[in-house]
Amino acid sequence: MASSLFFRRFCCLHSATSPSSSSSSVFSKKKPLVFLGSPQVSTTVLDALFNASFAADAAFEVAAIVTQPPSRRDRGRKMMPSPVAQYALDKGFSSDLILTPEKAGEDKFLSTLKALQPELCITAAYGNILPTKFLNIPALGTVNIHPSLLPLYRGAAPVQRALQDGVKETGVSLAFTVRALDAGPVIAFEKFEVDEQIKAPDLLALLFLEGSKLLIRELPSILDGSAEKKAQPQDESKATKAPKIAPDEAWLSFDQEAYVLHNKVRAFAGWPGTRAKVVVADEKSGCHNILEFKIITTRVGIQETQADEICFVKDALLFPCGGRTALEVLEVQLPGKKVVSAGAFWNGMQGKRLKKFDETKHFSHVSV
Repeated sequence: MASSLFFRRFCCLHSATSPSSSSSSVFSKKKPLVFLGSPQVSTTVLDALFNASFAADAAFEVAAIVTQPPSRRDRGRKMMPSPVAQYALDKGFSSDLILTPEKAGEDKFLSTLKALQPELCITAAYGNILPTKFLNIPALGTVNIHPSLLPLYRGAAPVQRALQDGVKETGVSLAFTVRALDAGPVIAFEKFEVDEQIKAPDLLALLFLEGSKLLIRELPSILDGSAEKKAQPQDESKATKAPKIAPDEAWLSFDQEAYVLHNKVRAFAGWPGTRAKVVVADEKSGCHNILEFKIITTRVGIQETQADEICFVKDALLFPCGGRTALEVLEVQLPGKKVVSAGAFWNGMQGKRLKKFDETKHFSHVSV
């Protein structure tokens, strides 16, 4: 099995992905590297690896890609490959060399990985836990691009939790993978200031872009073994966690201060989003109903407010919040509708008054 996979790897890889393949390249001494990643942001890293591996003096080649199995996505709910798999296929990478195990500890998968004889594995938002059996296979280890300044924000949602905390500075780390979560020695890192309006998807994309540059810069030292010697152990006393986000965290409570809610809107943008409930009072009928919708874009208001009533000022819905603060809501999305500006939403509420929702009272839900 090992010999046949070795032959297929070189024949498929060089004919499909190399811009200038030749018969001599089959016997090149480039070190085989395996990339692991799944979401769209991971394609930035894979693209950087492809480009670097095509250089005449490249010391490595992408021997295989490991990614999440196909899943049902979009409105058609069709089975679709992960964004990384689709990107690789679009680049002409052999489908035989795209591995999609349900779990990274499967015997069949580990056997296939061993047959590839990888010198190094690179992970970027792969999405599966790597067992010791996996970590023992690559000769030079496994290196992860993690979008935080380790040991801060270890876990599944580092960017989201950092924004939720309102950090002014964050970064991306390049670290060896060990069995403990995001706890391996750090090879290098880059710091960045955090804009107070940036949302999680944009910050995540930025950090993986910069992480890919950091990886390419450090690859020579990783491949010659010197990175292992210079890598610094993490300070466990400073470690913090970034647990996975639960869907029920999406609800906003306007009893909290505006800056807390603004940070949450930025952090949960994309998924799961942030949701709010307001009381809609019809001035003609006197009926009161509850309206639920997503809050898409906000900023912290500069004026204090104590009232429960929601008003429209300039370009924003003004929500009274805890501590006599105000949250300015710039964009919203009603169920099943497109994102609209606060002005467009307000125009649709003519003849109605909006108030903060009080959980201690009960109203029927409004259909919009």
